Amino acid sequence: QVQVVESGGGLVQAGDSLRLSCKASGRTGSYAMAWFRQAPGKEREFVAAISWSGHAIYYGDSVKGRFTISRDGNKSTMYLQMNSLNPEDTANYLCAVTLSAVGVHVFEYEYWGQGTQVTVSS
Repeated sequence: QVQVVESGGGLVQAGDSLRLSCKASGRTGSYAMAWFRQAPGKEREFVAAISWSGHAIYYGDSVKGRFTISRDGNKSTMYLQMNSLNPEDTANYLCAVTLSAVGVHVFEYEYWGQGTQVTVSS
């Protein structure tokens, strides 16, 4: 079993930056990690994903050039640096883990955190 815990959300103004963190525990082997987000009344949306090695990275079209995903040296913590935030980025940001190859779809991830809320005011 893998436990996933997000942190770093908050209320910011348009144009501000924010960094989210996700800590995975309970797994000793390799795993890929990803960020998704979900706003009220909308489907869960892919944001970014990173492979175990960090060599494979993917971004959703709406965040390319503004968000950066990374992992720390021991691989268990993942970050999402979010710059130039706008109100459309307001959502609950969820961290996900897969024991398989990195992917960009919700169904490819087995373990999920509860999410951290990001609210961007105009």
